[in-house]
Amino acid sequence: MKILGIGNAIVDVICKVEDDFITKNELTKSTMKLIFDESEFKKLLSNLKTEKTVSGGSVANSIVGLSQLGNEVGFIGKVNDDELGSKYEDGLKQENVKYFYSKKKEDLPTGTCLILVTPDSERTMCTFLGTAGKINENDVNSNAIKQSEIILLEGYLWDEGEPKKAFEKAILSANKVAMSLSDQFCVDRHKPHFLELVKNKLDITFANEQEIMSLIDAKSFDEVISFSKSLGKIIVLTRGEKGAVAINGNEVVECGIKKGLKIVDLTGAGDLFASGFLHGHVNNMSLKDSLDKGTEMSSKVIQQIGARL
Repeated sequence: MKILGIGNAIVDVICKVEDDFITKNELTKSTMKLIFDESEFKKLLSNLKTEKTVSGGSVANSIVGLSQLGNEVGFIGKVNDDELGSKYEDGLKQENVKYFYSKKKEDLPTGTCLILVTPDSERTMCTFLGTAGKINENDVNSNAIKQSEIILLEGYLWDEGEPKKAFEKAILSANKVAMSLSDQFCVDRHKPHFLELVKNKLDITFANEQEIMSLIDAKSFDEVISFSKSLGKIIVLTRGEKGAVAINGNEVVECGIKKGLKIVDLTGAGDLFASGFLHGHVNNMSLKDSLDKGTEMSSKVIQQIGARL
């Protein structure tokens, strides 16, 4: 198997909202908020019209993208044996993704992420992790990890207690590890841990400009480049309208954004970017060609609603 993803198995519920909805509900635009109370989550959802419901989760989106590009891939993520859990599993199987998890009845329902898309196409997320947030080391299939060239992890998964143990077990068993820092919220919450991972445990790190600058407390992007070069590992950074940069030791390559796109929804832009880059990497493409492939995949997904092509 080329790549195995391990992440939060979450059903995405996509809704279009005006900016005042974000303000009124005291949300921070373009970030992710964890909601721990299921009733609070349901109350928020009851005021909205759903545009689309789809199997989601950051790493799962990347893995589906990799499958669509013809790679043999798998996924580990925890769902409940409920209606949404069954839909989630079916959604992966339809995309030829091997699902290395046997669902059973859990105390909490399958995780759900409310994706609020404002008129500027930015997305703000409210996530009720449900049983996804209870993943533990027993849920992690060591054989599947050892049989994969690379595992892909997400910063969203890292949390104290059982999820952290699952994360660490996966890294110890892996041949190569790629990870997305996921969100500035995650970086700020787990900064010392993430810095240790980037420096010493990860082979490939995906981040956007804000996340990486926050991680190393950089004052300028030049500091980020210097830091990345010093690691001697692959660091892949998206910079919005400034395009993307990949660094591997002293090799630094850039790719501009595609012009003239009709941007509909930025959900999944980073996830599909990772798909394209990893597709290039595991198929022995150059750093520049891998970066270009990431940009191509990202450009496609932002022209539609939802995080999957």
